[in-house]
Amino acid sequence: MNDHAAQPMCPNCRAGTMEIFHTARRVPTNSCILLSTKEEALAYPTGDIALGFCRACGFVSNTAFDAKLTEYSGRYEETQGFSPTFQRFHRDLADRVIERFGLKDRDILEIGCGKGEFLLLLCEGGRNRGVGFDPGYRADRFAPAADEHVRFVADFYTEKCVDTAADFVCCKMTLEHIPTTLDFMRTVRAAQGDRQAEIFFMIPEAQRILRDCAFEDVYYEHCSYFSPHSLEQLFSAAGFHPTAIGFEYAGQYLTIAADTRDKGAGKLTTDADLVELAAWVAKFPALFEAQLAWWRARFAELKERGQTAVIWGSGSKGVSFLTSLGLEDEVVAAVDINPHRQGYFMPASGHRIVGPQDLVELKPDVVIVMNPIYRDEIAGDLAKLGLAPRILAVDDGLHAGGAR
Repeated sequence: MNDHAAQPMCPNCRAGTMEIFHTARRVPTNSCILLSTKEEALAYPTGDIALGFCRACGFVSNTAFDAKLTEYSGRYEETQGFSPTFQRFHRDLADRVIERFGLKDRDILEIGCGKGEFLLLLCEGGRNRGVGFDPGYRADRFAPAADEHVRFVADFYTEKCVDTAADFVCCKMTLEHIPTTLDFMRTVRAAQGDRQAEIFFMIPEAQRILRDCAFEDVYYEHCSYFSPHSLEQLFSAAGFHPTAIGFEYAGQYLTIAADTRDKGAGKLTTDADLVELAAWVAKFPALFEAQLAWWRARFAELKERGQTAVIWGSGSKGVSFLTSLGLEDEVVAAVDINPHRQGYFMPASGHRIVGPQDLVELKPDVVIVMNPIYRDEIAGDLAKLGLAPRILAVDDGLHAGGAR
């Protein structure tokens, strides 16, 4: 890992410097790439994490991030759309966004549209016209009819796309993948020019990650972590006018609404937020070690009892959980309901990704849920299979009086 003692400038506000508070070596540089063999998974490229904190704006960033080590392509499989829980949330969010921003017969741009689900919901629900950018878009996954006026560009949104101005700009779960956040948001603002446009962004919420020591939410692709204060400051510095900040999905997601024109909303956050954030940052290293110790004790108990465990969720949280703890045969497989991920292997750890139906043969004693919001859904799926393993979730350390 490089020497970060010089404290690089904050890429979010360019006023403060990044104070390193957490490091990790040799972590896989992508968590959602489909890897066909265990050998390929074990040999997958790795990089380092060096989380830095800016006291000026509250931004957290992986200062060791190297964009050249990441891959976003057609074999990037990130969708949560196969979960009924997520589907309900996604539809409800689209309905609320359409209602709040009056999205009827308007031009919509989505940056980082993934497989296109949300843009289709916005366009179908409000009879809007849309264009979505994402290098991981797969035309064979969704094929909207021509009369829906939706098109997708399987590429990054860059300064070359400044001619794609819109009435409404949406960006969900993408900004956290971008290291030069201020430069990026200024590009988005420049694309709108003098046109009045409304903006809606959603990203993972960093306060929860720091406060609860949610180590499973720290991984290589997520090089940028936002609290309300740092997010508002970014949008203001880029030339937008923030109008509202909110939380979604049991507090896991942070949202911001903004406008290209000043609507007199005033400042949404206070500097007092930075004091609390700095306190969580200071506690994170010790809580991280305590959290790992709590989980290692659980796996030691399972080994002593001769019991087997699987994790449920083969995406980024699962990769971070396995690699942070250095788990090998302590976990026999990773379960995922997304059929497009089944049969592949987890980067770095090499665990095979299986479907829920495979658990009938594996008969695990314990299922560890990577996102607690799906705990009830998973319990129902297990019951339908006639299985009754013990269910743990990544936040159980908190409820048991452990590290969190």
